[in-house]
Amino acid sequence: MEESTAQGSGKEPLYDRALLLHGRKRNEVLTLNEVQRYGAESFSDPDYVRLYSMTPPQWYARGVRLLGRTAVECTRDPLADLIGRDIAAIAASFPPETKFSVIDPFAGSCNTLYWILHDVPCSRGLAFEFDPSVYQLTRQNIADLDRPIELIQGDYNVVLDRLDLPTHDVLIVFVAPPRGNALDEIEGLDLRRTEPPITDIITRLASAYPDRRMLFAVQVYENVNVESIAELKSKVDWSTVKNYNLNVPGRNHGILSASRGWRP
Repeated sequence: MEESTAQGSGKEPLYDRALLLHGRKRNEVLTLNEVQRYGAESFSDPDYVRLYSMTPPQWYARGVRLLGRTAVECTRDPLADLIGRDIAAIAASFPPETKFSVIDPFAGSCNTLYWILHDVPCSRGLAFEFDPSVYQLTRQNIADLDRPIELIQGDYNVVLDRLDLPTHDVLIVFVAPPRGNALDEIEGLDLRRTEPPITDIITRLASAYPDRRMLFAVQVYENVNVESIAELKSKVDWSTVKNYNLNVPGRNHGILSASRGWRP
């Protein structure tokens, strides 16, 4: 999720990352006013939390609801669409009739998955959400969306071996686990310290489907720990990194695309 740059003052609490991700609003369902306050006070844009091709008033009127932490952690439309388009550009290396199964091990709002399915033809989505509260809300939120998403409650690592994915589908995996203490302002994002480590996720999925052609799309920060990048590259056949200039310099996000079993 993109970072806030706002400073707060006054008696009213600032609706920022701290309040929604770590404070009393973390596990509370936000009102529309609270969603817009977060956007306005943290990013000078009340419509900042755009999801599923809708502004907050539009998605709230449709019955979409978010916990405080999901509002912070979700990937909003402008970034999610850019990610989806870049994945689609790489997927275009395959013949037009190719079908894709898109896996999101850490579903959250499912907004990035929504955009990947929007941008990649002949694709279906499979998402996992461990947290029961997030799962229930997201299941409700995506029920009426025009995207084929199957949302499963549970740990992807436990359920993975029981999945019956179409044999000939190319697998696209969007990897964006909780960061925990993985982000250091000087060293950058360490892909080995996310929860779980991104390098472990890629190894686990690759071992589960050793004979499949796989495209990994790893959401990264503008600055990434060099050693962790090197370790990840040792586990794949090809990789490239692209950053998106949506925020102030130094606080942008990007995507690390990597393949196994084929090269674009």
